[in-house]
Amino acid sequence: MKHEWRKKEKSIYLPKNKPELIDIPAYKFITIRGAGNPNSEIFGDYIGVLCSMAYAIKMNLKKQDSKPQDYMDWTVYPLEGVWDITEKAKQNFDGQINKDDLIFNLMIRQPDFIDETYFDEMLAITKKKKPNILLDQVEFETISDGKCVQMMHVGSYDNEPASFQIMEEFANSQGLIRKSKVHREIYLSDFRKVEEEKLKTVLRFWV
Repeated sequence: MKHEWRKKEKSIYLPKNKPELIDIPAYKFITIRGAGNPNSEIFGDYIGVLCSMAYAIKMNLKKQDSKPQDYMDWTVYPLEGVWDITEKAKQNFDGQINKDDLIFNLMIRQPDFIDETYFDEMLAITKKKKPNILLDQVEFETISDGKCVQMMHVGSYDNEPASFQIMEEFANSQGLIRKSKVHREIYLSDFRKVEEEKLKTVLRFWV
């Protein structure tokens, strides 16, 4: 039996293209932090390192005879990113975001039976098999989003502000206030393979 998040966790990863209120519990993630324009070449390196770790964890555990309690094979979770801008950019903010001022925390969720000890083992193995200086920045974290407004955004990443405005109007109608401009994006489409107007991204902010 295999855990497939697209089928088992639709409320978390496949919302409708209209805002909704949701309470997200604590989940385990492998994460990597960085800064700069997501269109730069180095940003792809961040993603590559994180994905190599995610598949190392999955495939090595699948091969092992001894498995943790509650183990179940799983489909690797999608890439996610929590986005903010630098403190300097916030001080001079004029309503327009310069992508060079972005800071991010990229992550891929892990099943509950994965712990930090196993992560450390897989990190050591990955450093030997696929050396990359960015692996030194990969961490294992438990993160809880709590009460959020989320929505499916279809189309270009550059058009996300229109969806965020709809989400903020929904939040206000519910008597809720957006905590900050920091937000989470969950990437359900591979931008290298999917046409821009068909990209699917879950948008989420805290209230």
